[in-house]
Order: sequence, then structure tokens, then C-alpha cells
Amino acid sequence: MNDKRIKYMLNAAGLLICALWLVPLVWMVITAFKPDTAQAAPFLIPSVTLDNFKDVLHHPQANVGLWILNSTVVAVLTTAGVLILCTLAAFAFSRLQFAGKTLWFILIMAGLMIPREATLIPLYILFKDMNLLNTYFSIIAPSLAAPFGLIIMKQFFDGLPEQLFEAAKLDGCGLFRTLFVIAIPLTKPALASLGIFIFLAGWNDFLWPFLSVTDPKMVTIPIGLPVFRSQYLTGQGLTMAASALLSAPIIIVFIWFQKYIVKGIAMTGIKG
Repeated sequence: MNDKRIKYMLNAAGLLICALWLVPLVWMVITAFKPDTAQAAPFLIPSVTLDNFKDVLHHPQANVGLWILNSTVVAVLTTAGVLILCTLAAFAFSRLQFAGKTLWFILIMAGLMIPREATLIPLYILFKDMNLLNTYFSIIAPSLAAPFGLIIMKQFFDGLPEQLFEAAKLDGCGLFRTLFVIAIPLTKPALASLGIFIFLAGWNDFLWPFLSVTDPKMVTIPIGLPVFRSQYLTGQGLTMAASALLSAPIIIVFIWFQKYIVKGIAMTGIKG
């Protein structure tokens, strides 16, 4: 078998995998635009309607706008916090020398081996004793510890040429000026890709917000969707319209920053 035929087979396999991955998304969109009377019809849309979306937006007991606002606040603040903390910590581990550096790094990396579910009960008791449940802080704070982000940023800082930092030192640059003026501008792809990963995780997080939030005013999208489905479901169209509507912001963000994601993954060597 020649190389050309192998290349065609690999491309065909890739297209098949992409098509299979898109099936649930396409089915969600098609069902969202189907009228209730046509839900049992075949896969293709016999007629198109926006009634499902209107019902979602105007439902008196489903505050979609508040859910989007809460999810946006949580995702944005989590992303900003993780980027700041991981950048500072990664630069310190990459370029500074301090006592116990290797030990501290190993302890932080050990956090990757601890299942998140194992920390839920201690976190819940801690925030309950501090009367911090049902706050943005209680939702965001546990996500700020991100060893994965530290690894990505440290890899980038390690890859920067040592001569660059020596020249900055000879020119009289202090530590923070070296970080913010020289190092950070060179790590934009890593910051962008890490920011997207953290934003997606914060937007889609369900388990911890579900445990820490009981106030309807603090409900985020992942918590609101199951409640909406269980209490107000009148057909698949309504559920799929809600899912499509609430997924739209994160899809737009992903498309907007996709070039940075690809570049960041390529430069860090991360494979899905």
C-alpha cells in the first residue's frame, strides 16, 4: 500500500470521527428548531419554528439571563485568578532559586493525583463553617488551585532562552519588570490556551456548584438546565432549545480563540 493511499485512508478516518462527534450537536440543533408536533418525525426537519426558544426565554420560572450572568462571572473570575496565580508560580519555579523548590513542586504536582470527589466533603464543611456557601467565592475558590496550569506555564518559561533574562538583568530590569515586560508577552499562546481550558471548565462545572449552591439567585447554567428539564419539560424541543441557547456563548468563545488553542497545544505538546 503506497503512501498516497494511506494518506487518503487516514483522512477518511478523521472525517468519519469528526462526523460521529458532531452527531449529538447536530441532533440538538435540529430538535431545537422542530415544533412539538413534529418531534417524532425523521431526523430531517419537516418544518422550522422558533417557538421553543421563545418558550425558554419567556418561561416565568426559568431565569435564563441570571444563569448566564452567574456562569459568566464564575468562568471569567476563575480564568483570571488561575492565569494570575499560575503565571506567578510558574515563573518562580522556572527562574528563581529558593529553599525546598523541588519539594514544593512535587507536592503541587501531587494534587493532580487526588480525585476531585475526594475533596468535596472537606471543602463543603470548610465553606459551611466559614458561612461562605451560596457565594461566588465558594464556587470559584476551589478551582483556583490548578496544577495543570502551572505545568503549562512552567514549560513555556523553561523554553525561553536564558540569554534573554541575562540581557534583561544587565539592562537593570527588576524581577517583576522582567516578568511583565519580557516573559509574559512571549507566552501569549500559552496564556490564551490555558485561559480557554479554564474558562470551559468553569462554564461547564456542575458537581461542586451543585453542592455549594442552594440559593436560586446563585444558580449557574449546568445547575439550572437539569432543574429546567425536570420541572418544566413539555417536549424534547424545549430542552434542546435551552441546551442550544445556553451552549452558544461558550461555542462562540471557542471559535473566537481557536487559533490560540491550536497554537498553545502544539507548543506545549498536550495531546487529548
